[in-house]
Amino acid sequence: MKLDFIRSWCQDVLELGVKEMKLIFKDGGVLLIFFVAGLVYPLLYNVIYLNGVLEDTPIAVVDQANCEVSRRYAREVDATREVSVAYKCTSLEEARELLEERKVNGILMFPSDFGQKIARMETATVSLFCDMSSFLYYKNALMATNLVMLSEMKTLQYQRYAAAGMTEEDAAKFVQAIPYEENNPYNRTFSYSIFLLAAILFVIIQQTMFYGMTLLAGTLREQKRSFAKLPDYPYTNGVMRTVIGRGWAYWVIYAGIGIYISYIVPSIFGLPLRGDFWNTLMLVLLFVTDCVCFCMTWSTFVNKRETVFILFLFLSPICLFLTGASWPTSAFPGFWRLFSYIFPTTFGCQAYINMTSAGGDLDAAQVQMTGLAIQTVFYFVTASVAVYLENLHLKRQNA
Repeated sequence: MKLDFIRSWCQDVLELGVKEMKLIFKDGGVLLIFFVAGLVYPLLYNVIYLNGVLEDTPIAVVDQANCEVSRRYAREVDATREVSVAYKCTSLEEARELLEERKVNGILMFPSDFGQKIARMETATVSLFCDMSSFLYYKNALMATNLVMLSEMKTLQYQRYAAAGMTEEDAAKFVQAIPYEENNPYNRTFSYSIFLLAAILFVIIQQTMFYGMTLLAGTLREQKRSFAKLPDYPYTNGVMRTVIGRGWAYWVIYAGIGIYISYIVPSIFGLPLRGDFWNTLMLVLLFVTDCVCFCMTWSTFVNKRETVFILFLFLSPICLFLTGASWPTSAFPGFWRLFSYIFPTTFGCQAYINMTSAGGDLDAAQVQMTGLAIQTVFYFVTASVAVYLENLHLKRQNA
């Protein structure tokens, strides 16, 4: 009896998965999202940010102060790796014309009272205008001016302490009481692609699966069919076999897409892959399993096919921000930190960055792997509850 049950259970799981696979390959929209977006988007993002490091960005300098400090500041900015002073203008209007003609990508302006305020030991300001057609222009100009600003502040402090009669050693104790050395081991060139693309790749896995699955769910419900169970299946099919049966169809597809996105694409474009391949593979398979349960749970609330396109515009930037790639999660307000735990990408992206960029192993991503495992169990339970409730609702309708 038990052997017959196991055989029947496995047969139902296989049949449900095959039927789900047929639905996927019959829907052009789902195929477009899964295979075109899932395979092309990672390449497209890498091509866009292929030059993750931009050097000698041309800028114009408007020095209305014409003092020793402003001239030294401009020379030091020109000496940085990030920017080069291509033009020296007499007015802001002249520099603006160069910016509009795309001859420069930024303007550094010293106001006329810059030298006077420094001489009076007041706060002096420097204005920076950037061409925002590319974030790299803004990053380079801002980084160069900030680094020179910090260097100039130390120089001015040394001069003032020396004028007060202090020796160089005494002045150093006041200027930098605690000596420190800056070290950025995992992204020494401040490459924008290394910083951002590791997070984007895992977001693509989650989002394309979510949009494809919800698109199919909305289509079935518009046709008065159930995403949880097809009408031609009897209600004797258990909830767990329905979830597992439908889930393995998506798992098989995205196991391949996940390996392609997380390992093959970075290899093509030279992104860091410092971690062990098998550790990364375990992470990808766990992440895909979590995403399947996550998508199956939330697709319960989608009743129309068009809902997917609204969710596409709304959720993708939020998921990317909540990964902590652009802003540290420790600085998140309490609500947003808890809200981020809804999405598998919050743990998946952090674990992927720890393994590939930092070269860590499973121990380095233990917290994130544990979070993914807890999420998988939770969303499997919620997906099973959703299937049960929907089947119960259909059964009452049929009765």
